Amino acid sequence: MSLSGRPGEQAMTAPQGGLTRRQCMTGVAVASVLPLISLPRIAFAGAQLEEPLIDSVRSALSSAIHNKAPPVPEFSNTEARLAYLRWLGEMSERLKKKITDWPSRKEFLQTAWYEAKRSGLDVSLVLGLVQVESNFRKFAVSSAGARGYMQVMPFWTRVIGDSDPAKLFHMQTNLRFGCVILRHYLDRENGDLYMTLGRYNGSRGKSPYPNAVFANQRIWAFNDKDRERDRSAA
Repeated sequence: MSLSGRPGEQAMTAPQGGLTRRQCMTGVAVASVLPLISLPRIAFAGAQLEEPLIDSVRSALSSAIHNKAPPVPEFSNTEARLAYLRWLGEMSERLKKKITDWPSRKEFLQTAWYEAKRSGLDVSLVLGLVQVESNFRKFAVSSAGARGYMQVMPFWTRVIGDSDPAKLFHMQTNLRFGCVILRHYLDRENGDLYMTLGRYNGSRGKSPYPNAVFANQRIWAFNDKDRERDRSAA
């Protein structure tokens, strides 16, 4: 989901003098073919800025590069597992129009939940950010070159010594990078989420992007009514 007017967004303009009939017909022909070509879809994300990383952040990003399988959540008790399954069921229904097949949807939600918790982030915030950045498109690419679900800039793979931006299209790698970077910025901003989101988008101090993420976060908020009912009964 792109945000009109966000920093980094570039408008497409027609050449001076307009288009000839031949050019228009050519454009129609090209447009009819493009959907059949397997190319990353464009997103208009901002751009994170390259900066020095502390060792813990570098280590977390490096480990993501080598993880191939999606993480499997583990729970200390049955109540926690049941709460997670209720969340998974509810979020799956909400995400059905974005990711249509159940196995892919489950894998995405499971990984997003795991990586958000791992980084100490609210999973609804992460999902809201994904919706704003890529609208849940795995192969989205922004005009600034950011990639994947959380629109991670390719330089992040270089600063950890891997230098393969194609890996940012791998689901867990992208979500790990996005969550670790967001946590890194949150620490840099001393817990100020508004400024953190601006830094993530490359628009620090400006309101459109943080406001968009907060608005979409509300879509993914989860009210566990079953747990509340059990507590009331107790």
